[in-house]
Amino acid sequence: MWQIYNAMLNGIPADLLVDELFCGNHYAYVHSGDGVGISGLDHCETRKPMFSKNLLGATLQEVASCIKSWNFVEASVGLAAINAYYNNPRVARANGVEFSDSQRVEDRIFDPFIMSQNDVRGKKVAVVGHFPHLESLLEPICDFSLFEWEPEDGDYPFSACEYIIPECDYVFLSYICVINKTLPRLLELAGRAKQVTLVGPGTPLAPVLFDYGVGDLSGFMIKDTSRAFRIATGSERVRMFSTGQKVSFKKSDRKDV
Repeated sequence: MWQIYNAMLNGIPADLLVDELFCGNHYAYVHSGDGVGISGLDHCETRKPMFSKNLLGATLQEVASCIKSWNFVEASVGLAAINAYYNNPRVARANGVEFSDSQRVEDRIFDPFIMSQNDVRGKKVAVVGHFPHLESLLEPICDFSLFEWEPEDGDYPFSACEYIIPECDYVFLSYICVINKTLPRLLELAGRAKQVTLVGPGTPLAPVLFDYGVGDLSGFMIKDTSRAFRIATGSERVRMFSTGQKVSFKKSDRKDV
């Protein structure tokens, strides 16, 4: 079950160090060299963390290994560290991710739910996790099922994934499933789907994920690192999306093979 995580970790160069690390109310933030990665925080801390030492100056690969922690705050830091490498614009472009050089770009053109409306029309669609405007974008045009770890009215409980996702044509997964380690099982369940999309600002733009059944990495790339730090720390109260650009990295775009 750890293969997908080990594959991402093994792709991070061993000589990169962590320059800044911060956990705020909403985001984990990791800065390494010319790359910054973020992750939304899962505040579950029922288990002790893997590391109690000072992680500043540690290798990025070591901090990224926190993604294996069952302390989900620490795992969020691990995902931010993974993203500090793979979502670095220089690395992402070398891997085949297409994006504008402008500091910020209108993100609707890369929104996976807007862009997939023609494809999913009349199909059976599963979404794991809540996203804005799903009720207007997808629910009216397809056989739509939404799954949540803490379900609200109208949601399916997470356990229903075992029964419904194998029947779905299109599957959208919140990147939170990387943190809570449900990603490998969800990819198994979605093995017959035409397309599996990993969605959200903490989505790693790691090409190796295509080897495990993901077809589209719908993530976010930070370009204004200083502002991203201010937002993560709470000193600037604006949306994190104001610091960069949403991107869509599809398996067909991959250049690392």
